[in-house]
Amino acid sequence: MRIGVHVSIAGKIYESLDRAHLLGCNTMQIFSRNPRGWQTSKLEVRDVTEFKRLKLKYDIKPVIVHIPYIINLSTPDDRLYKKSIDAYIEDIERAGVLGAEYFVTHLGSHVGSGEDNGIKRFSKALNEIIKKVNAGIVILLENTAGSGSWIGYRFEHLRRIIDYIGNAKKAVGVCLDTAHAFESGYDIKTKVGLDGTLQEFDKLIGVDLIKAVHYNDSLSPLGSHVDRHQHIGKGEIGLEAMARIINHPKLKNAAFIMETPKKRDKDDKMNMAVAKRICKTK
Repeated sequence: MRIGVHVSIAGKIYESLDRAHLLGCNTMQIFSRNPRGWQTSKLEVRDVTEFKRLKLKYDIKPVIVHIPYIINLSTPDDRLYKKSIDAYIEDIERAGVLGAEYFVTHLGSHVGSGEDNGIKRFSKALNEIIKKVNAGIVILLENTAGSGSWIGYRFEHLRRIIDYIGNAKKAVGVCLDTAHAFESGYDIKTKVGLDGTLQEFDKLIGVDLIKAVHYNDSLSPLGSHVDRHQHIGKGEIGLEAMARIINHPKLKNAAFIMETPKKRDKDDKMNMAVAKRICKTK
């Protein structure tokens, strides 16, 4: 079972692996740069070499790189659209250089132009990116809570994007965020609801495409469309349901990554301990 957290890259980027190892992670997620700005710093060869050495030494895999927040492939603004595509290409190439297995992407906001337009813009951009990049990495589409004008809060949105990609489908998978699914209206709190949600996903997309799970409890109630994560077992989904999720046979091959609150230094360690305790596969 692969369980980890989103880890800081403060200092040298390879130090993120030390942090993950000290927390007991055997998988992890990072940003490869500042997620709130357009500027990037060059990845030094010696830092990349050390990153790959520690990844192998600690057996941390998959390593998942998350897209920066500022990129929006669904925007109707042509200038931001082109800038986002260029930045996306740069970021996914950085992830490939680091030897990451997966690149998680949010689906962006249509900014009032309509869901259909946003989905078409995103799909067109992603198709262009896949054709231009050969980083040996799988792009994971992340479902959203559906706040504001964000697309991706229904599984049908992901299905439409994958259909648009066509022959490049092997380059794409899914990262299922549990808090987002719950907040967007999928009742994964009950056994019947979880089974039904995964059955629906399987029918529309295929559960084999779920390569990672953002394993988060929710501070917001079911169907609220408010994206607020909570510690494992302390939110609206609850410990019993979170245990069912991490042990569900249809998710057995996915890497579980927690993006839970980090208000105290011990928060990640606490959530790792809870996840490992309720996970039946040691």
